[in-house]
Amino acid sequence: MPKEKTSFSDYKSEQPTPKIVVIGAGAAGLMAAGQAASFGIKTILLEKMPKPALKLGITGKGRCNFTNSAKYQDFIAHFQKKSRKFLYPSLSNFSNHDLIHFFQNLGLESVEQRGGRIFPATERAQDLVKVLTNWIRKKNINLYKNTQVQSLLIHNGIVNGVLTEGKDDQKREIQAEAVILATGGSSYPATGSSGEGYKIAAMSGHTINPVYPGLVPLETFGKTAACLQGLSLRNIQVTAWVENKKIGQDFGEMVFTDFGLSGPAILTLSSLVTELLDQGKKVEFSIDLKPGLDHKKLDHRLLREFEDNGKKHLINILANLLPQKMIPVCLEQTGLSSHKTGNQITSKERQRLRNWLKDFKWRIRTYRSFEEAIITLGGISIKEINPNDLSSKLISGLYFAGEVLDIAGDTGGFNLQAAFSTGWLAGRSAARHVIANQQITPD
Repeated sequence: MPKEKTSFSDYKSEQPTPKIVVIGAGAAGLMAAGQAASFGIKTILLEKMPKPALKLGITGKGRCNFTNSAKYQDFIAHFQKKSRKFLYPSLSNFSNHDLIHFFQNLGLESVEQRGGRIFPATERAQDLVKVLTNWIRKKNINLYKNTQVQSLLIHNGIVNGVLTEGKDDQKREIQAEAVILATGGSSYPATGSSGEGYKIAAMSGHTINPVYPGLVPLETFGKTAACLQGLSLRNIQVTAWVENKKIGQDFGEMVFTDFGLSGPAILTLSSLVTELLDQGKKVEFSIDLKPGLDHKKLDHRLLREFEDNGKKHLINILANLLPQKMIPVCLEQTGLSSHKTGNQITSKERQRLRNWLKDFKWRIRTYRSFEEAIITLGGISIKEINPNDLSSKLISGLYFAGEVLDIAGDTGGFNLQAAFSTGWLAGRSAARHVIANQQITPD
């Protein structure tokens, strides 16, 4: 069984020339390499970091939410509109249920949690990484670590290998009949996802759409967020407004930080506004703290609270409606007196409180960096890639998979599923390309 190599400098010229080279040993690259090798084709995997799957090993705060149980129509709706049609062949050929069974066959059981999120039953991302890398070894794939790919070798519009640089700073060429680019995006650059794939693709003639942090915390104006730091809210509805126009809405959870807003609902909506913030647009988020009650029902609820607690001070009545940390903020922003009793609250004051509960406004200043982003928005233009096999429309024998592509989804396991699904399709497509060229009979 092949062992992982320290660097591509360990590669010996007398070794069999691989038919397929996969660049990047993350979720997409590992899946692509394993699928290609399943056809009996010599495949190698190149990784610039000292270990494979570093980002996969920390995803989901180390728990690895690797897919979602949603049915197809709901599942695909969690991706940007521009990429839904493109992703159809990948997700149809290797679905969320296929991925769950894939890991189950490797000995990794899964568990479903809130929102259809699927995790390893152990809730350890490293367990998923372990079974995936063991699977690669059993496929007789050599993994060369500490190996940076500088460029593709292309002649007459056909890819025929890669130019690499190892830990010894020596550049080496390796020939191949197909190359799969699966280097990831620019999020969490410390794990190796630092955008090199865009440069490699651009050198081959591919268009790179501007990249931005996606699923990223947001910074707000003022000091209010710092006053609420650490407070988590559940079952709230957040609406994103740009230049006073509603552009998105999400229901779920959020958390306040020392700099602004984070949590699933915020992260999902952040992907709609990062580029707009760069354009200097006015971006506001509105938090509905009582989404289960319309204005009329909420007014009845408030009226009942004040009637039932007529002799209590407002600051104490609000404890029935809000987390303790939010009460001073509520009083300050509504201008209500904390020492007024329930039976002293006027209808206009009740209206001010009701409007605040349904529309807790936040002006967004900017977004956090790629170091804190879960995914990358933008990347290699999918207009130049065939969705049915993920091959380049510009270079024969070149394939793509994963976050390096301009595809993006919501939180909840959707992006990792896209990485595994595109890796599955790209690996098998590259193998079929080699078979077609050389009439190799698959196992």
